[in-house]
Amino acid sequence: MEDDHPVAESLRRGLGRYGFEVDWVTDGRSALAAAPCDLVLLDLGLPDTDGLDVCRELRARGSVPIIVISARAEEVDRVVGLELGADDYVSKPFGMREVIARIRAVLRRSAGSGADNAPTSVNGPLPERLVVDRRARRVLMDGAEVALTPREYDLLAYLATEPGRLFTREQIMESVWDTNWFGPTKTLDVHIGALRRKLGAAIALETVRGVGFRLVAAS
Repeated sequence: MEDDHPVAESLRRGLGRYGFEVDWVTDGRSALAAAPCDLVLLDLGLPDTDGLDVCRELRARGSVPIIVISARAEEVDRVVGLELGADDYVSKPFGMREVIARIRAVLRRSAGSGADNAPTSVNGPLPERLVVDRRARRVLMDGAEVALTPREYDLLAYLATEPGRLFTREQIMESVWDTNWFGPTKTLDVHIGALRRKLGAAIALETVRGVGFRLVAAS
C-alpha cells in the first residue's frame, strides 16, 4: 500500500517485470479490507492512518510477510516497525534491485527455506560440476575456484537463480548493473563472453537474439 502515485506506479511496473502480480491500494482501510496476498509492501505515511497501526493489525491477523517501505529512515522507526511485526524495512529512496532481493529473501524465510544461504549448483556433464557459493561469493568448477571479477560473479549468480529461464537484456542490466540503467548494453555481451571463456564446457550461456540470455547445463 502506497499513497504516492509516482512511487507506487514505479513499484508496480518494476515488480511486474519480475513476474509479480500487484494489487495496489492507497490507504490503510483499503489495505485491511483487501483480499489475502502472499506479501505486503507497506508505506507508513498513509492518508487515513499510521502505517504502523496497519502493520500491527496485519500481524495480529496472521503471518503474511510484511516489508515496510518508508521515508522514515531513523533507527527508531526501523526498530518500531520490526518490533510490530514487519519482516524487513526499506528506506526511501530505494532501488528496484534492492526491493526485489528483499522480497525474495523474505519469501524464502517465510517458506522455511534456507535457500538464500545455500550454494546453487548447475549440473553439467558431471554432478555439481559448477557451484555458485553465495555465502563466500565464489565459483567452483570441478572443485577448483574460478577467478571472476565482481561483476562477472554477480552476472553468473543472477542467471543461476533460475537455470533454464530466459532473462531479457533489460532485466539483467537492471538487476546486475543498475536499476536506472539507460543506454547500450554492449557491456553485457562482453561479460557474457568472459564467462564463457572462463567456464568453458561446464555450462552453456545461450543467446536468444534480440531478447536475452539463459543459463543451461552443457550438453
